Amino acid sequence: MGWFGKKDKLQIIAFQGYGTDVHFYARGRALEDEEIDLAQKGVFNLIWNTYKRFETDEVRNTPVSITFSDGRTIQGETDSSGYYKIKADLEDLCRLTNSEGWLKFEISFNDTNLKRGILHDNRFPGEMLIPSSKAKFGVISDIDDTILHTGVVSSLKWKVIFNTVFKTVDKRTPLAGAAEFYKLLHQGKSQDEANPIFYVSHSPWNMYRYLEMFLQKNNFPKGPILLRSFPFFGKKKAPDEKPQKQKEIFNILKTYPKLKFILIGDSGEHDADIYKEIAELYPDNILAIYLRSVAHKKRMERVKGVYKDYSTTPVLFVESSEQAIEHARENDFI
Repeated sequence: MGWFGKKDKLQIIAFQGYGTDVHFYARGRALEDEEIDLAQKGVFNLIWNTYKRFETDEVRNTPVSITFSDGRTIQGETDSSGYYKIKADLEDLCRLTNSEGWLKFEISFNDTNLKRGILHDNRFPGEMLIPSSKAKFGVISDIDDTILHTGVVSSLKWKVIFNTVFKTVDKRTPLAGAAEFYKLLHQGKSQDEANPIFYVSHSPWNMYRYLEMFLQKNNFPKGPILLRSFPFFGKKKAPDEKPQKQKEIFNILKTYPKLKFILIGDSGEHDADIYKEIAELYPDNILAIYLRSVAHKKRMERVKGVYKDYSTTPVLFVESSEQAIEHARENDFI
């Protein structure tokens, strides 16, 4: 609800997802429109926009509908946090995709007279990726300190906080050459492969539009951005529970069992351990692992120790994008 009881506009944010010709899967969130301007400058505006990204007013337990361009419709509902997950087994979804494999749809509230907000337009766009039949492989990439400088390895994570709160998307810098490398991988050896790129991060879904704009402004290939929900306070993870990033990668591999993948991450956090475990479980599906080196001696020593005597999948510790591009050319990925 807006200031002094004023009703805010309602919106549905459809996260770009992925599926197959016969399986549709959509995720997103219904919220009050906080009208966040991601390009807005000034310390107060930046702090206020960050607050609005995380202090969300959800549209809870509300029915929604998804409509495809051929007129088919499926139903779903938001949960107690405003999120929706809608799955359906359908047929011939590839007929509705463009040359890159993107399936467009619209999502709307079933009730156009919602009491808690106002609707000027009840048609919100969404997209799901069905990898093209031309694709030779897929790419699963981390975001933090793999393509975007975040400061994840800095002490007390102060750089992460500073960059998230005090920098607009325009001021965030990608790692040198990363966009070009990803573009080459997307195009593949024939330059017309439309190899799918999946961006996976430990960041919360509240950062979705921020990261989406960052990728667009820096000319990264379009691909699903897969984040995580905030954990409930006080809720402890089971000892054997996998990180959300790892669960998402497992799901991608299960969704496309015939597609091989390149994994790209950094040596600062847990990518090295996660990727090694995945490659050992799916040895025939992982073509290569690229890990960007970080300026942290002890962490680099630990990560190199993880891969000592490891030979399941080719692993390259990357000092620069040029080095990764050279390796990809030598292996006929590009």
